[in-house]
Amino acid sequence: MSYDVPPRNLVTKRPPVDRALHTFVTSLAFASLVILGAIAGFLLFRGFQIFSDFGLGFVTKSVWMGSGSVEDPYKFGIAPMIVGSFVISVLGTVIALPLSVGTALFVEFYAPARLKSFLVGLLDLAAAIPSVIFGLWGYFVLSPMASGWAKSINKLFGWIPLFSSDQFKIFDGSPFIGGLVLATMIAPIITAVAREVFSQTPRELIDGARALGGEKSAAIRQVVLPFGRNGVVGGAMLGLGRALGETVAIFMVLNIVFRINFRVLMSGGGNVASMIALKFGEASPYEVKALLASGFVLFLMTLAVNFAASGIVNLSTKTRGRS
Repeated sequence: MSYDVPPRNLVTKRPPVDRALHTFVTSLAFASLVILGAIAGFLLFRGFQIFSDFGLGFVTKSVWMGSGSVEDPYKFGIAPMIVGSFVISVLGTVIALPLSVGTALFVEFYAPARLKSFLVGLLDLAAAIPSVIFGLWGYFVLSPMASGWAKSINKLFGWIPLFSSDQFKIFDGSPFIGGLVLATMIAPIITAVAREVFSQTPRELIDGARALGGEKSAAIRQVVLPFGRNGVVGGAMLGLGRALGETVAIFMVLNIVFRINFRVLMSGGGNVASMIALKFGEASPYEVKALLASGFVLFLMTLAVNFAASGIVNLSTKTRGRS
């Protein structure tokens, strides 16, 4: 004997509070996307004439001159500032990454409970310090010391093109100093992400490594670091995205020079944000459009880096889910 049982439709009714919270959070997320799109649209709209007049040369050429007259037409190309943005930001990220990973491991696995709570709060506070504070500290405190460090590095490793200099041997206001300042700014961000990733390492894997006779350092090296590798890389790229758009601190410690400079110890350089801050006050209407077009390029650069960082973090999450 068989019975035909009709399928039941299961309907979940969420409480009104949950529905209201869901609507509120969704509205905020949608509003953030609208604001982000409005910013991009404004920059593109105001700078579209520049892209139309100069084309790809605006991002590939190294020139910023002209008065707008027939005899002296405008010529715009921001390649030096794009290169400078990546050179300084990558340098700061490379310096900050090992310090951040070491700090995250100490806070998560070595610090006592009370000290851990204090350090976590301190890291969150450090990430919120205004960039002008870092700029003042970099100008008055770090720069005099870092110039001496740069001189020593040049003396020992000057045969490497990256650490070479010109005949004047001037190291003040170099990308090296700018990278050090950026490293102090983004280190709390990378540390917070790395610590969060390390804290999600399955405890049974760590305990299993210790039960087999391994030291804590061996468990960290063989279990924790491989488990959190993608998350740490994603955190580093988030820090890189933060560094790409830094303005005030770089403007205060770097000699803004409109040339491509891969020699990180040599004075002179810049990034897109600092160039906009330097030229905006005395810019003509047409030059303002060029600066807004530069802002749109910086917007796309930062957006691309942040998307890549989010993808890497999501990959790390999927990997943890499979494990």
